[in-house]
Amino acid sequence: MDEENRNRTGSASLGSLLSSLTHEVTSLVRKEIELAKAEMGEKGSQAASGVGSIAAAGAILLSGFLVLLAAAVFGLNTVLPPETTPWLSALIVGGVVVIIGFIMLQSGRKKLKAQNLMPNRTMASFRNDKELANQHEQRAKEQV
Repeated sequence: MDEENRNRTGSASLGSLLSSLTHEVTSLVRKEIELAKAEMGEKGSQAASGVGSIAAAGAILLSGFLVLLAAAVFGLNTVLPPETTPWLSALIVGGVVVIIGFIMLQSGRKKLKAQNLMPNRTMASFRNDKELANQHEQRAKEQV
């Protein structure tokens, strides 16, 4: 009779363990999803703020740069022999600017690829949760 009571108690505790495990895993997954959403939102707002600042600075820099390019075209036109036409100085300055811009574009693309936009804290938390779940599974097996 004692053995029968132990079997009922053991199966009841195993059932409650499985029920508790299911509830805890569900809760854990929900919290991890909330963490991932919060972290991605945080990274998105940081990126948006940076992009806005860069766009405003770029517009102002572009205006100044265009004025400087016009001055370079006029300056080069005075240096070139008088028989050359003015479009040649504009072509030379434009070609140099295009080459510099292409080099800068390639550099920016490399930096963008290197930037890590992964939610690192969430991924680390998922790894920890996996380890805890494996440990919990081992303990449950040992108790059975």
